[in-house]
Amino acid sequence: MRSDAPLFYPAAARRPDTTIHLDGIAVPACTGETVIAALLLAGHMTGRSEFDGSDRSGFCLMGACQDCTLWTTSGQRLRACMAQVRPGLTLCRRAPIEDEST
Repeated sequence: MRSDAPLFYPAAARRPDTTIHLDGIAVPACTGETVIAALLLAGHMTGRSEFDGSDRSGFCLMGACQDCTLWTTSGQRLRACMAQVRPGLTLCRRAPIEDEST
């Protein structure tokens, strides 16, 4: 789920200083910006509509709609519009499945 063009444009100059990962894809980001800003600037969506399967990303950008829900690899659920980028952040679009053998 990636667009060839940014889906979001910053109002000021931006100089990425770190990289986050979404489903194994490296995404350039600035420490402290919201995760959704970094993803949209790189042309990434956060998920798919449960109604028709179309690409979706945050609708409200203020933590109310939960369309930007992502998960950390440890299973923590977060809203990309409310979470700040930090070095080493690794995310996935779907909740990690627990190992049933343990």
